[in-house]
Amino acid sequence: MSTLATTANHQIRLARRPHGMVVRDDWSYTTETAGEPDEGGVLVKTLALSLDPAMRGWMNEGKSYIAPVGIGEVMRAGGIGKVVATKTPKFAVGDRVNGALGVQEYARFDAGQLGKGALTKIDLRLGTMTQWLNVLGMPGMTGYFGLMDVGQPKAGETVVVSGAAGAVGQTVGQLAKILGCRAVGIAGGPAKCEWVVKELGFDACIDYKAGPIKDGLKAHCPAGVDIYFDNVGGEILDAVLTRINRKARIVICGAISQYNNTDKVVGPANYLSLLVNRARMEGIVVFDNVARFGTAVAELAGYLHDGRMKSREDIVFGLETFPEALLKLFNGENFGKLVLQVAED
Repeated sequence: MSTLATTANHQIRLARRPHGMVVRDDWSYTTETAGEPDEGGVLVKTLALSLDPAMRGWMNEGKSYIAPVGIGEVMRAGGIGKVVATKTPKFAVGDRVNGALGVQEYARFDAGQLGKGALTKIDLRLGTMTQWLNVLGMPGMTGYFGLMDVGQPKAGETVVVSGAAGAVGQTVGQLAKILGCRAVGIAGGPAKCEWVVKELGFDACIDYKAGPIKDGLKAHCPAGVDIYFDNVGGEILDAVLTRINRKARIVICGAISQYNNTDKVVGPANYLSLLVNRARMEGIVVFDNVARFGTAVAELAGYLHDGRMKSREDIVFGLETFPEALLKLFNGENFGKLVLQVAED
């Protein structure tokens, strides 16, 4: 008998819809056997998972860009894994892959899923495993296509990005600098702001915990804001809207300040600034750009290799720590891209 028939696969499933901040009782813990893959499929051992603010939205019932995680289902999560059993010539044992592995130790993919591109081989010569969950992964792709397609930056323009020390924000600001823009970050705390400026090369960073955002914008964006890449929503979005230039572009990537509201989401009160300035606000959903990921990965990997771009990952260890690790995103505790390492490579 194959050892996979008796190998334990520990999983974390959604037990109920959260109300406000996620708590441990919103999860259930199950164990199944890993098992052999079906004909035409593969079995993947999870190495590391990407923890993202979007996961909070996936837990809610209702229409969105992707179906909600069902009650009792393994929690959805993108990750990096290693193929440990295969019944298809498309993948070999030992291949490192990227896909929606879920919060579990092993993930099986059948022929139908593989035919739809559920797994992609990754090349660790282009970046480390955690960089494949950061700059070369979904956050990097989100930042790249959000800035390039929606923001449409031009050299000399001022780009402001909230969540600047997080996964998406660090890519956006560095890419803006590479393209000849002025990059101003917004982050929480002096340590994050110092890192954003001294390590990532932003022109300035506003500490939203230190005082009014409007004052920081006035000081560091004297010529106004041409592009705002929004990851937080709420009061910060409202403040930036008071400083935008004519024909400004507002990229709506996320609204982490609103995800755990128990009341309705608070929208921008200063939206008439869009009218006055003939500005545009548009959302970015990374899954719309899957066909172009390869091109973006090649470009960003080049920047990593020649030193024009850096990355930072905040790594938490152990599948069992998932509930508390996820909360770091909403408490502002993560410093860099939040990654849950499940197993050693």
